[in-house]
Amino acid sequence: MNKGELVDAIAEKVSVSKKNIELIVTAALESIVDAVAEGDRVTLVGFGSFEPRDRQEREGRNPRTGEKMVIAATRVPAFSAGKQFKEKVVE
Repeated sequence: MNKGELVDAIAEKVSVSKKNIELIVTAALESIVDAVAEGDRVTLVGFGSFEPRDRQEREGRNPRTGEKMVIAATRVPAFSAGKQFKEKVVE
């Protein structure tokens, strides 16, 4: 499902225009991205949590040459599914 399909699915469930739903979905996603980028955790009860995670520096290999190299430490976004989400997927 892409963003357009999500907007269509929401439009079927509520009586709001697709244009307004798209604005709401875009604003919600931007708010989540902004919060995680600032280092905050965003928790949506029953759905899951978005948070930044720090990856430590580690040793890797160049796939072309096989030469050892150092992969720099970095911060990445992470998602952890909530209990209800996990249970729904397992069904």
